[in-house]
Amino acid sequence: MRGYDKHAHEPFAVTVDLAVFTLRAGALHVLLVERGQQPYAGHWALPGGFVQPAESAETAARRELAEETGLSDVKELHLEQLRTYSEPDRDPRMRVVSVAFAALLPHPPEPHGGSDASDARWVPYDSAGPLAFDHDTILADAHERVGAKLEYTCLATAFCPPEFTLGELQEVYETVWGTGLDRPNFRRKVLSTPGFVEPVPGAARLTGGRGKPAALYRAGAATALHPPLLRPSREGRPA
Repeated sequence: MRGYDKHAHEPFAVTVDLAVFTLRAGALHVLLVERGQQPYAGHWALPGGFVQPAESAETAARRELAEETGLSDVKELHLEQLRTYSEPDRDPRMRVVSVAFAALLPHPPEPHGGSDASDARWVPYDSAGPLAFDHDTILADAHERVGAKLEYTCLATAFCPPEFTLGELQEVYETVWGTGLDRPNFRRKVLSTPGFVEPVPGAARLTGGRGKPAALYRAGAATALHPPLLRPSREGRPA
């Protein structure tokens, strides 16, 4: 473009950060790496790194995830762009703008450290932090995003067995949302949402209680929930 001088603006770097969640042993876990280099060497952080000149942000995110944690070609991984973090002093090295991604991943493999990460682990969400950079903020924002995703999509069924009870489905919501739910109310909402689940004819599972065996369900054909299944703290708010 005539008259444009690209050297007139101070250069800055673009990075990606990934908040990847899963459910393990009935608890919400997040994927973290131990930094092997300065700044924050030895501190835990979200996986991520610098975007290369020929990469899109999502391509860089998938590359960094594979290099730092060994999670590559994960078919169930759907990265959703969270937001951009651009505070001038968020990185002590230089001006760095980060594009953050969030994902809720069922059945993930075990990670292992690589590249500039000396270790990689699934860490319980409640014990994750303090993290390097502004990653505590990114992680909290990502947790809110995946919680909202369960309100409007059928993603929760991916964390259940192929045939599951409504109690098992409720446990997924309670684990991600971090709150208990009223069982009859949850059952009513699930069964009144078209395409969310469908019954498995004639199938039931003993649940250890004194009542009758619990009916089994499987994921229905829907991908979005209409109406949404809102968290108790959000019920009554405008959609």
